[in-house]
Amino acid sequence: MLGKIALANVVSDVFAVGATEIDQIKLIVTAPTEFTEQEREVVVPMVMQGFLEAAKACNAPVQIGSIAENPWCVIGGAASAVCHRSELIMPYNAQPGDALVLTKPLGTQLATNAYIWMGEQQSDSWARLRDRFTVADIEQTYRIALESMSRLNKTGAELMKKYGAHAATDVTGFGLYGHAENLASHQTAEVDFHLDTLPIIKNVREMADTLGRGAKLLAGKAVETSGGLLICLPREAAAGFCEEYRRSTEHEAWIVGRVEKGARGVKMNPNVNILSVE
Repeated sequence: MLGKIALANVVSDVFAVGATEIDQIKLIVTAPTEFTEQEREVVVPMVMQGFLEAAKACNAPVQIGSIAENPWCVIGGAASAVCHRSELIMPYNAQPGDALVLTKPLGTQLATNAYIWMGEQQSDSWARLRDRFTVADIEQTYRIALESMSRLNKTGAELMKKYGAHAATDVTGFGLYGHAENLASHQTAEVDFHLDTLPIIKNVREMADTLGRGAKLLAGKAVETSGGLLICLPREAAAGFCEEYRRSTEHEAWIVGRVEKGARGVKMNPNVNILSVE
């Protein structure tokens, strides 16, 4: 699963500009030096297998760029696509009146951390969570996060071209707010992005409240791994995009805000609507 998530994350930047046909993928993987020889022989091939299996959906060859030991575990790489500029959705053409659509839920970091804490049975965070959540709750939240992180953004890229998207970015380490802010700052038109809805993985909001992290989550600033596409679509096309995305992937996409005239910034609704995603 780690390999599959790494592959989805590697190719996401290409999909975020509407390039749907990837020509080559490079894999880089390092095993922690603290691994035993047996652990390396078991774990590294499993990571590579997951990466290669997930790459099949991209119909692109995978080149093994580097396999080495390292103090830290590194799984990633690079993806490239060759296409005409006219085929791309450049990330600076958002228009006033556009809808903002998100294709994956938020909350992956806390969903995965809670599962790790449960396994370790030692941290203060787990001591607080176990009074409120069952093992089944934590496992369900973790499974939702794994599926989301490993799902390719390829369908989202194909549909945003079909529905005339004006700009897009993928949501990863800077969270929804950070990536929205970066995208807004590069717009040709003087616009602001207004965020009013946050789809969050089931139980994550309650976990955040229990741990005193609710403010960061509800501000859209929680770190994400291999998140969805945040897409600026013509308002009249947004509902159709979400419906076809649901039919194609059996997962939801959501209208999470709008584009209005402004100063190339992001405004978060103080009464943001929270959706629980299963």
